[in-house]
Amino acid sequence: MVSGGSAIRGSRVGSGPMGEQDRGIHAERISISYWDAMGNETVRHFAANLPEEEIPDVIDSPSTGLPAGRDKNNPPQVAKNEPYKTHLAYVKERRTDEEAAQILDEALLKLRQRRGTV
Repeated sequence: MVSGGSAIRGSRVGSGPMGEQDRGIHAERISISYWDAMGNETVRHFAANLPEEEIPDVIDSPSTGLPAGRDKNNPPQVAKNEPYKTHLAYVKERRTDEEAAQILDEALLKLRQRRGTV
């Protein structure tokens, strides 16, 4: 038995020669290289008419997740991550122990008044 073949097997319907006549004219672009602290280079492409101030100075490196900058000899360093602070930690930064005790006493007094146990 001979298997039936298809002349278009493995190709898109409507496919044909591709080129600028089919896809339009490509916009002018510039390539910018970024380096991370491990020496990895990442290239990003931007429109050639994009103002310089809109091109980022630092990006996240896709290979390492580290910040990457344009200066190969001085890549940006990783910012020190502060540990997660709880709500209580933030409150303790704003209040002294004496203020906390006073606020607690006032809150307990109001609670006891509401319950009628003063």
